[in-house]
Amino acid sequence: MATIEKTDKRALLMQSAMALAYGQGFMQTSLADIAKEANVPLGNVYYYFKTKEEIGEAIVQERLAQIKAFHQKLNQLDSPEKRLCAFIQQTFENRKMLRRGGCPIGTLCTELHKQDGPLAKQSTVLFTELLTWLRTQFEALDNGSDSQGLAVHLLSALQGIAVLAHTLNDSEIVEMESKRLQGWIGTLTTKTHKRGTA
Repeated sequence: MATIEKTDKRALLMQSAMALAYGQGFMQTSLADIAKEANVPLGNVYYYFKTKEEIGEAIVQERLAQIKAFHQKLNQLDSPEKRLCAFIQQTFENRKMLRRGGCPIGTLCTELHKQDGPLAKQSTVLFTELLTWLRTQFEALDNGSDSQGLAVHLLSALQGIAVLAHTLNDSEIVEMESKRLQGWIGTLTTKTHKRGTA
């Protein structure tokens, strides 16, 4: 029972830390803020996280776990085209959140890299994981050496959409560009089919 309670309390602190880091910025978030948000004594935060940097590391790892879980879910789809379109669809479904605060991964990485240091280097794994998965899907669409460039193009487009939606307070941008990107994936699939029948 004690183990479950400890796990639940750490999960609660992590949830609060991630919400605050996204909502007001990691650098602006203190351990006291996290304790207050989680409605626990400050000492409880120190029990699980000795320093703010430890919380930052935990946030990066939690975001990475979320990305991997999402990819595992997408991998159940039966074609790279469907997987890529579902990846884009996730951005569309999060359009209201993106309008309010931008991409939680993009904003975190940008903030950490402005400060440089160990946390910035660790956060690089988030975009690396996304690009690796995307490249694999484009390779499965028979794009060969272009696959890495296509992965960068798609991720850059989605990050740009998030920035514009947040800056302009306009979720319709996400809807419009998501549909455009899904159409683009369709054209790549058509080209693959043509090469296969040539």
